[in-house]
Amino acid sequence: MIQTIPKLVTFDEFIEWYPENSVHHYELRNGLIVEMPLPTGKHSDLGGFLTAELNFEIRRLLLPYSIPIECLVRPYPHDSGYDPDVIVLDKIAVKSEPRWAKESIITMGSSIRLIVEIVSTNWHDDYALKLDTYEAMGIPEYWIADYLGLGGRRYIGSPKLPTFSVCRLVDGEYQISHFRGDDRIVSEVFPELNLTVNQVFNHEV
Repeated sequence: MIQTIPKLVTFDEFIEWYPENSVHHYELRNGLIVEMPLPTGKHSDLGGFLTAELNFEIRRLLLPYSIPIECLVRPYPHDSGYDPDVIVLDKIAVKSEPRWAKESIITMGSSIRLIVEIVSTNWHDDYALKLDTYEAMGIPEYWIADYLGLGGRRYIGSPKLPTFSVCRLVDGEYQISHFRGDDRIVSEVFPELNLTVNQVFNHEV
């Protein structure tokens, strides 16, 4: 269950407050500090798998990208800060980030090539709140990995099945493609990625 700390704070106050070495992760949603639920083993494993596969593509193709272990995304000018499950950064663009070197904070969508959220019980955030935010930031591609099929029917259809959604920015708006089962995941950021949804969700490569 997500816990909210009922006090409005600014983004900088949130960064100053953020406890070091905490077992919990926190996000800031329009001034409210939200304690994120501890991920399940499957959730963590899926994040690790995607990170490994994307890093392999980055090395294989010599792409100027990196995947940090920790990163906070600030959708300026709002007092919000999101902690994505996986984020792929442009190593050249990130040099212009004013808070990256000292604080691991990303403020510009142009620094991000791809962002991934793995769906848990707070699925509304991934399909609505974060989708709108990442779209407004101009992030080229956003993946929603819903391995349990938790999303609402208007997002993943009926019957609700495990779904991998790829949101691709076209003329400032996300165009969303849904992949299931043995569908190959199609990405413009990683066009040679050769993984099916089943391979990702079951880690069978």
